[in-house]
Amino acid sequence: MATPESDPESGLPIGGHVDPTPAKRPERTILAGHYVTIAPLDPMAHGASLYAGTHGPTQDHLWLYLFDGPFPDRTAFATHLAQLARGEDPLFFAIFDPASMQATGMAAYLRIEPNHRCIEVGHILYTPALQRTPAATEAMYLMAKYVFEDLGYRRYEWKCNALNAPSRRAAQRLGFTFEGVFRQHMIVKGRNRDTAWFAMLDTEWPARKAAFEQWLEPANFDADGHQKTSLSTLNQAPL
Repeated sequence: MATPESDPESGLPIGGHVDPTPAKRPERTILAGHYVTIAPLDPMAHGASLYAGTHGPTQDHLWLYLFDGPFPDRTAFATHLAQLARGEDPLFFAIFDPASMQATGMAAYLRIEPNHRCIEVGHILYTPALQRTPAATEAMYLMAKYVFEDLGYRRYEWKCNALNAPSRRAAQRLGFTFEGVFRQHMIVKGRNRDTAWFAMLDTEWPARKAAFEQWLEPANFDADGHQKTSLSTLNQAPL
């Protein structure tokens, strides 16, 4: 956290000086990792696998805390994806397995504020095939790395329904810091939503990056694919 300074005339505390150069806006680019590839959302290329992985009797819960969905049929879902793909904020990406080329999730950058160098990751939808895998973690690593190292943002946000315990645990596991709850922040699907806020700062990124990369090392997994050291443990090291 930036150290405050004192106003020379009043003596009152003021924020420290910050380079006012705006960050870059995220582009429709490809982020390639070892386990996963992130690419601009393409309804034609990604729609079928995303629909199959997020709809059905056992998948409705995936949409519980999201603003939309589930959708009554493939056509309605395709219309929804087409609308998402055209947007600039949120800017949507598909997450897919580079071996099978099947999309297994999607996520977006939103609340994009280049002048303040602040950006959020959200609208995260992981199919069961992606959940709790190294690919799921690597996807969030790649998106954070792009924000901090290529675009020059100083604050990376994560927010979720305050009742969404899995999302809250995921944010803290990934190295985001809990900042509080906005009460009665939204009305979503006709229900109240209190919103939990988390953030990661550019000054914290080097340590978070090191934790991500150490966790993603093949040596961190045994022969059955079980982790030896958790990402939460790695992120508990002092910054």
